[in-house]
Amino acid sequence: MSMHVAPLSLYYKVFLALIVGTILTVVVARFDLGELNNVVMLTIACGKALLVILFFMHVWWNARLTWVFAASGFFWLLILFGMTMSDYMSRGWVPGSLR
Repeated sequence: MSMHVAPLSLYYKVFLALIVGTILTVVVARFDLGELNNVVMLTIACGKALLVILFFMHVWWNARLTWVFAASGFFWLLILFGMTMSDYMSRGWVPGSLR
């Protein structure tokens, strides 16, 4: 297995993308999107997590088996987010809910 050395400029670009994602999160938080606020925030967070997984954890250059394990963890995270959001979005339908 050969080691891959990523150029420093790549790390700066990923860092800049993470900063832009953070700024975008703050900007979106100032708008009232109703129930979509959490969906937008989690989408931005997943994108930032994907950047960290791919580049800072070096999954991009690793063997395909590493991709399978990283993707399965990310897929499980999406399942958990989906279950959480389905619960959150359906709470307004229940009479007497604490909404």
